[in-house]
Amino acid sequence: MTRLPILLRIGLVSLLALPGLALSQDNVGDESTVVYPASYFDQWIPITAQDMIDRIPGLSSGGFGGGGRGGPSGGFRGGGGGPPGGFRGGGSGGRGFGGGSRGSEILINGKRTAGKNNSTGGQLTRITADQVDYIEIIRGTSGELDVRGSGQVVNVVLFDTFSESTIQYEARAQQSDDNTVTPSGTLSYSGQFGGLNFQMEGRFSDVYFQNNSKENSVLADFSPNDFIHERRASEGDNSSISSNLDYEIGGNSSVRFNALWSEGTQESELYRTTIDRKLQPNVTTFQHELNPSNTDNWEVGGDYEYNTAGGSRFKILFISNSFTRGSTRERFDVIGENEEDKNLFLDNWSNTKERIVRGSYTFDLFDGHDFEIGAERAQTILDSTLALGVRSSSGTPSAAVGGLVPVSVSNANSTVEEVRYEPFLIHNWIINPRMSLESSLLYESSEITQSGDVSKQRDFDFLKPKVDFRYDLTPTIQLRGTVEKIVQQLSFNDFVAATDNQDEDSNFQAGNANLRQEWYWNYEVNAEYRLPNDIGVVSSRLYYEDWRDKIERLDVTVDESQLLSANGNVGDGSKYGMDLRASIRMRMIDMPNLLITASQTMEDSKITDPFLGIERRMLFSFRGRNSFGFRHDIPNWNLNYGGNWNNQFDGGRVRYEIDDIEISAGDPFWTAFVEWVSPNNVTFRLDAQRIVNSGEFCRERQRFVGRTSAGILEEIEDQCSTSGPTVSLRIYGTF
Repeated sequence: MTRLPILLRIGLVSLLALPGLALSQDNVGDESTVVYPASYFDQWIPITAQDMIDRIPGLSSGGFGGGGRGGPSGGFRGGGGGPPGGFRGGGSGGRGFGGGSRGSEILINGKRTAGKNNSTGGQLTRITADQVDYIEIIRGTSGELDVRGSGQVVNVVLFDTFSESTIQYEARAQQSDDNTVTPSGTLSYSGQFGGLNFQMEGRFSDVYFQNNSKENSVLADFSPNDFIHERRASEGDNSSISSNLDYEIGGNSSVRFNALWSEGTQESELYRTTIDRKLQPNVTTFQHELNPSNTDNWEVGGDYEYNTAGGSRFKILFISNSFTRGSTRERFDVIGENEEDKNLFLDNWSNTKERIVRGSYTFDLFDGHDFEIGAERAQTILDSTLALGVRSSSGTPSAAVGGLVPVSVSNANSTVEEVRYEPFLIHNWIINPRMSLESSLLYESSEITQSGDVSKQRDFDFLKPKVDFRYDLTPTIQLRGTVEKIVQQLSFNDFVAATDNQDEDSNFQAGNANLRQEWYWNYEVNAEYRLPNDIGVVSSRLYYEDWRDKIERLDVTVDESQLLSANGNVGDGSKYGMDLRASIRMRMIDMPNLLITASQTMEDSKITDPFLGIERRMLFSFRGRNSFGFRHDIPNWNLNYGGNWNNQFDGGRVRYEIDDIEISAGDPFWTAFVEWVSPNNVTFRLDAQRIVNSGEFCRERQRFVGRTSAGILEEIEDQCSTSGPTVSLRIYGTF
């Protein structure tokens, strides 16, 4: 806590001391809402609503890899706690609706989609530019909004009526480093019939991924151990169908419905060459792995809204989805040219189902004050099975594990169910035209039951307050302070045993039926300055997180001959840092169509390691990261191009385990694109990734004899892997 005031002063002074501070901007209104009419985008000939958002400073990712087909995510999303009264995201596990974030929330006509995989942000590529009336960035907070607690809300407002229905298409081909070409395509249809607006989309894609890794290892005395070379190639296909319907029943009521279905298959094949350097002459062995997998996912959601003549609003939302994944791993020792001997069989299957419903009533009690009261019920169910077979001279082989000898795995077959209730009350107070205060109180009550190999039932209760204060120092400068208790949702995958794909010496990861929710107090200050004349946006965020019951790896060993670790509650900790972001149009050098984006994140954290008893950074809490990108539009040529560079600081990226320690590092990640719109509005886009270097990722793993805490080093492994550069060509348009 002692560093927080210093960080706050540094961030605010650096932001407000910018030269040339202006008090107005031509498209900022009295209430600091930024409006971009459709005519603002005409010079760039946008095809979709996403193309339009890509040109807005502060929202655009610079067009890096998006090309109007990706961009900002929106709608319901995960990420800890979510907004008061909104569908809460998964936090640790990504379950639930989510909603509200530190970034931008996407609305369409002031509404968001009651969906998870089929979200509001995903619709932006299916809305044509000629359907958009204007786009507004709402930086204030109000009971009239369909979201709560977001940093800012991006509302895409469509014309009341469309002139005609539209068909959009996209064809894409990607070439990988080994010259494999994979095609994909999208076809969508959108339009309006009376009060019914609709969007339907079908996607298909062939998927290909390849990776090469090399590992050198030495023993504790630094004498040579072995060299391992792995070549992995995965290919498969994915297809999906989605739809979004919006019907205006009358002047006061409306209903929305969305649905999604998708399926995919993948075949992964790996060849491993191991050279044992302990022996002279060296001995070389070969292994071959097959790993087929498949996924199925469906989702339906909807909402109904009724507005009274007095301005009150009643709303009910629901979602139901199912995600199924199955994978099999078989490993073989290669004996001869056409002979293999199976030594490992792993089969992992899981199905996750969610059913969520939420109702709320919003009303004005008196001038400047509105309230929202409601409740949410969520049910989540995970069914999971794991089967393990090994080659053994003892035991009876079974066809159920690929003809090998079955091995009993604790917590391998389980059903985990959570039923959660969450009543809430939200008060929104417009203090004056420049200040607003949103306060909320949520009560979460849940019951988690596990059955199968483990039988357990537990109840949890949390009270979750939040206060969000916003002050418009000027229409272009906004300050925001937030204090919130955030309760992360548990990942059900942590409750059950599952395949371990990270360590060749470990076949599976243990489950932990004793998990409880991790939570923290979040304190943050945000500042945003929208530069005059639409030059751009500069923003900063300073935060401090006071964690309780943090979930990381801990010792769950039962049999000392087989050390096991699992995700579990390791104790309390803290995290603090600063984010700085800028998105600038280079008008000062007479290049208004050159958009420069940059970000800098610095972070530190501390927690006591459960294996070594030392103070260290939290797992996945790195020192920081930065990025730099640009997008240059040349309207006279209907051309734009750009690039992006992302880098995560090395050092401090350490993963502690029960019997090893991993230190990781990686090269910066580069992308670039060039895009041209033909006279008949067909867009051609060329994307490239990892083009400057191979995007190599490296890790050093220190293995120990027995527990890490014993300090007896066994070997050190240095591994680096890369997927190589990829290039893709996209062609998309409307008719």
